[in-house]
Amino acid sequence: MLGEDMLKEKLLEDLKNSMKDKNITRKNVIQMVRAAILQVEKDKRITLEDDQIIDIIAKESKKRKDSLGDYEKSGREDLINEIKEEIEILAEYLPKQLSIEEVEAIVKDVIATENATSMKDMGKVMKAAKEKIGAASDGKTINEVVKKLLS
Repeated sequence: MLGEDMLKEKLLEDLKNSMKDKNITRKNVIQMVRAAILQVEKDKRITLEDDQIIDIIAKESKKRKDSLGDYEKSGREDLINEIKEEIEILAEYLPKQLSIEEVEAIVKDVIATENATSMKDMGKVMKAAKEKIGAASDGKTINEVVKKLLS
């Protein structure tokens, strides 16, 4: 990962480059991320750290992944390709995504640490697992692994 608070500078640099290269999709994705960052900073009157910016990027990526299914059902190839490209661009700013095996290993650890034994412990296991994993995996994947291991 980049040094502390380097993400904003990288986004600005990449925005300038995408404008020079006339890469419209990339420019739009980066502008959208920067707008989301500014909105949060303005609303909360804070300066976001890199990990908070990563959370914003992860949310934007999740929105796109969630909408992908709808576009695939309606057969909108043009939109499907655009969304996939946007997801790839956003992924460049996220931590490397963990494999399902890596997520399982972390969740097994959490289950042991939390002394979780059944689905009743789902909430505390999810909370602890999300804290450990952060943006390196999406909540849906973590949730599926926790359910599989607790049931």
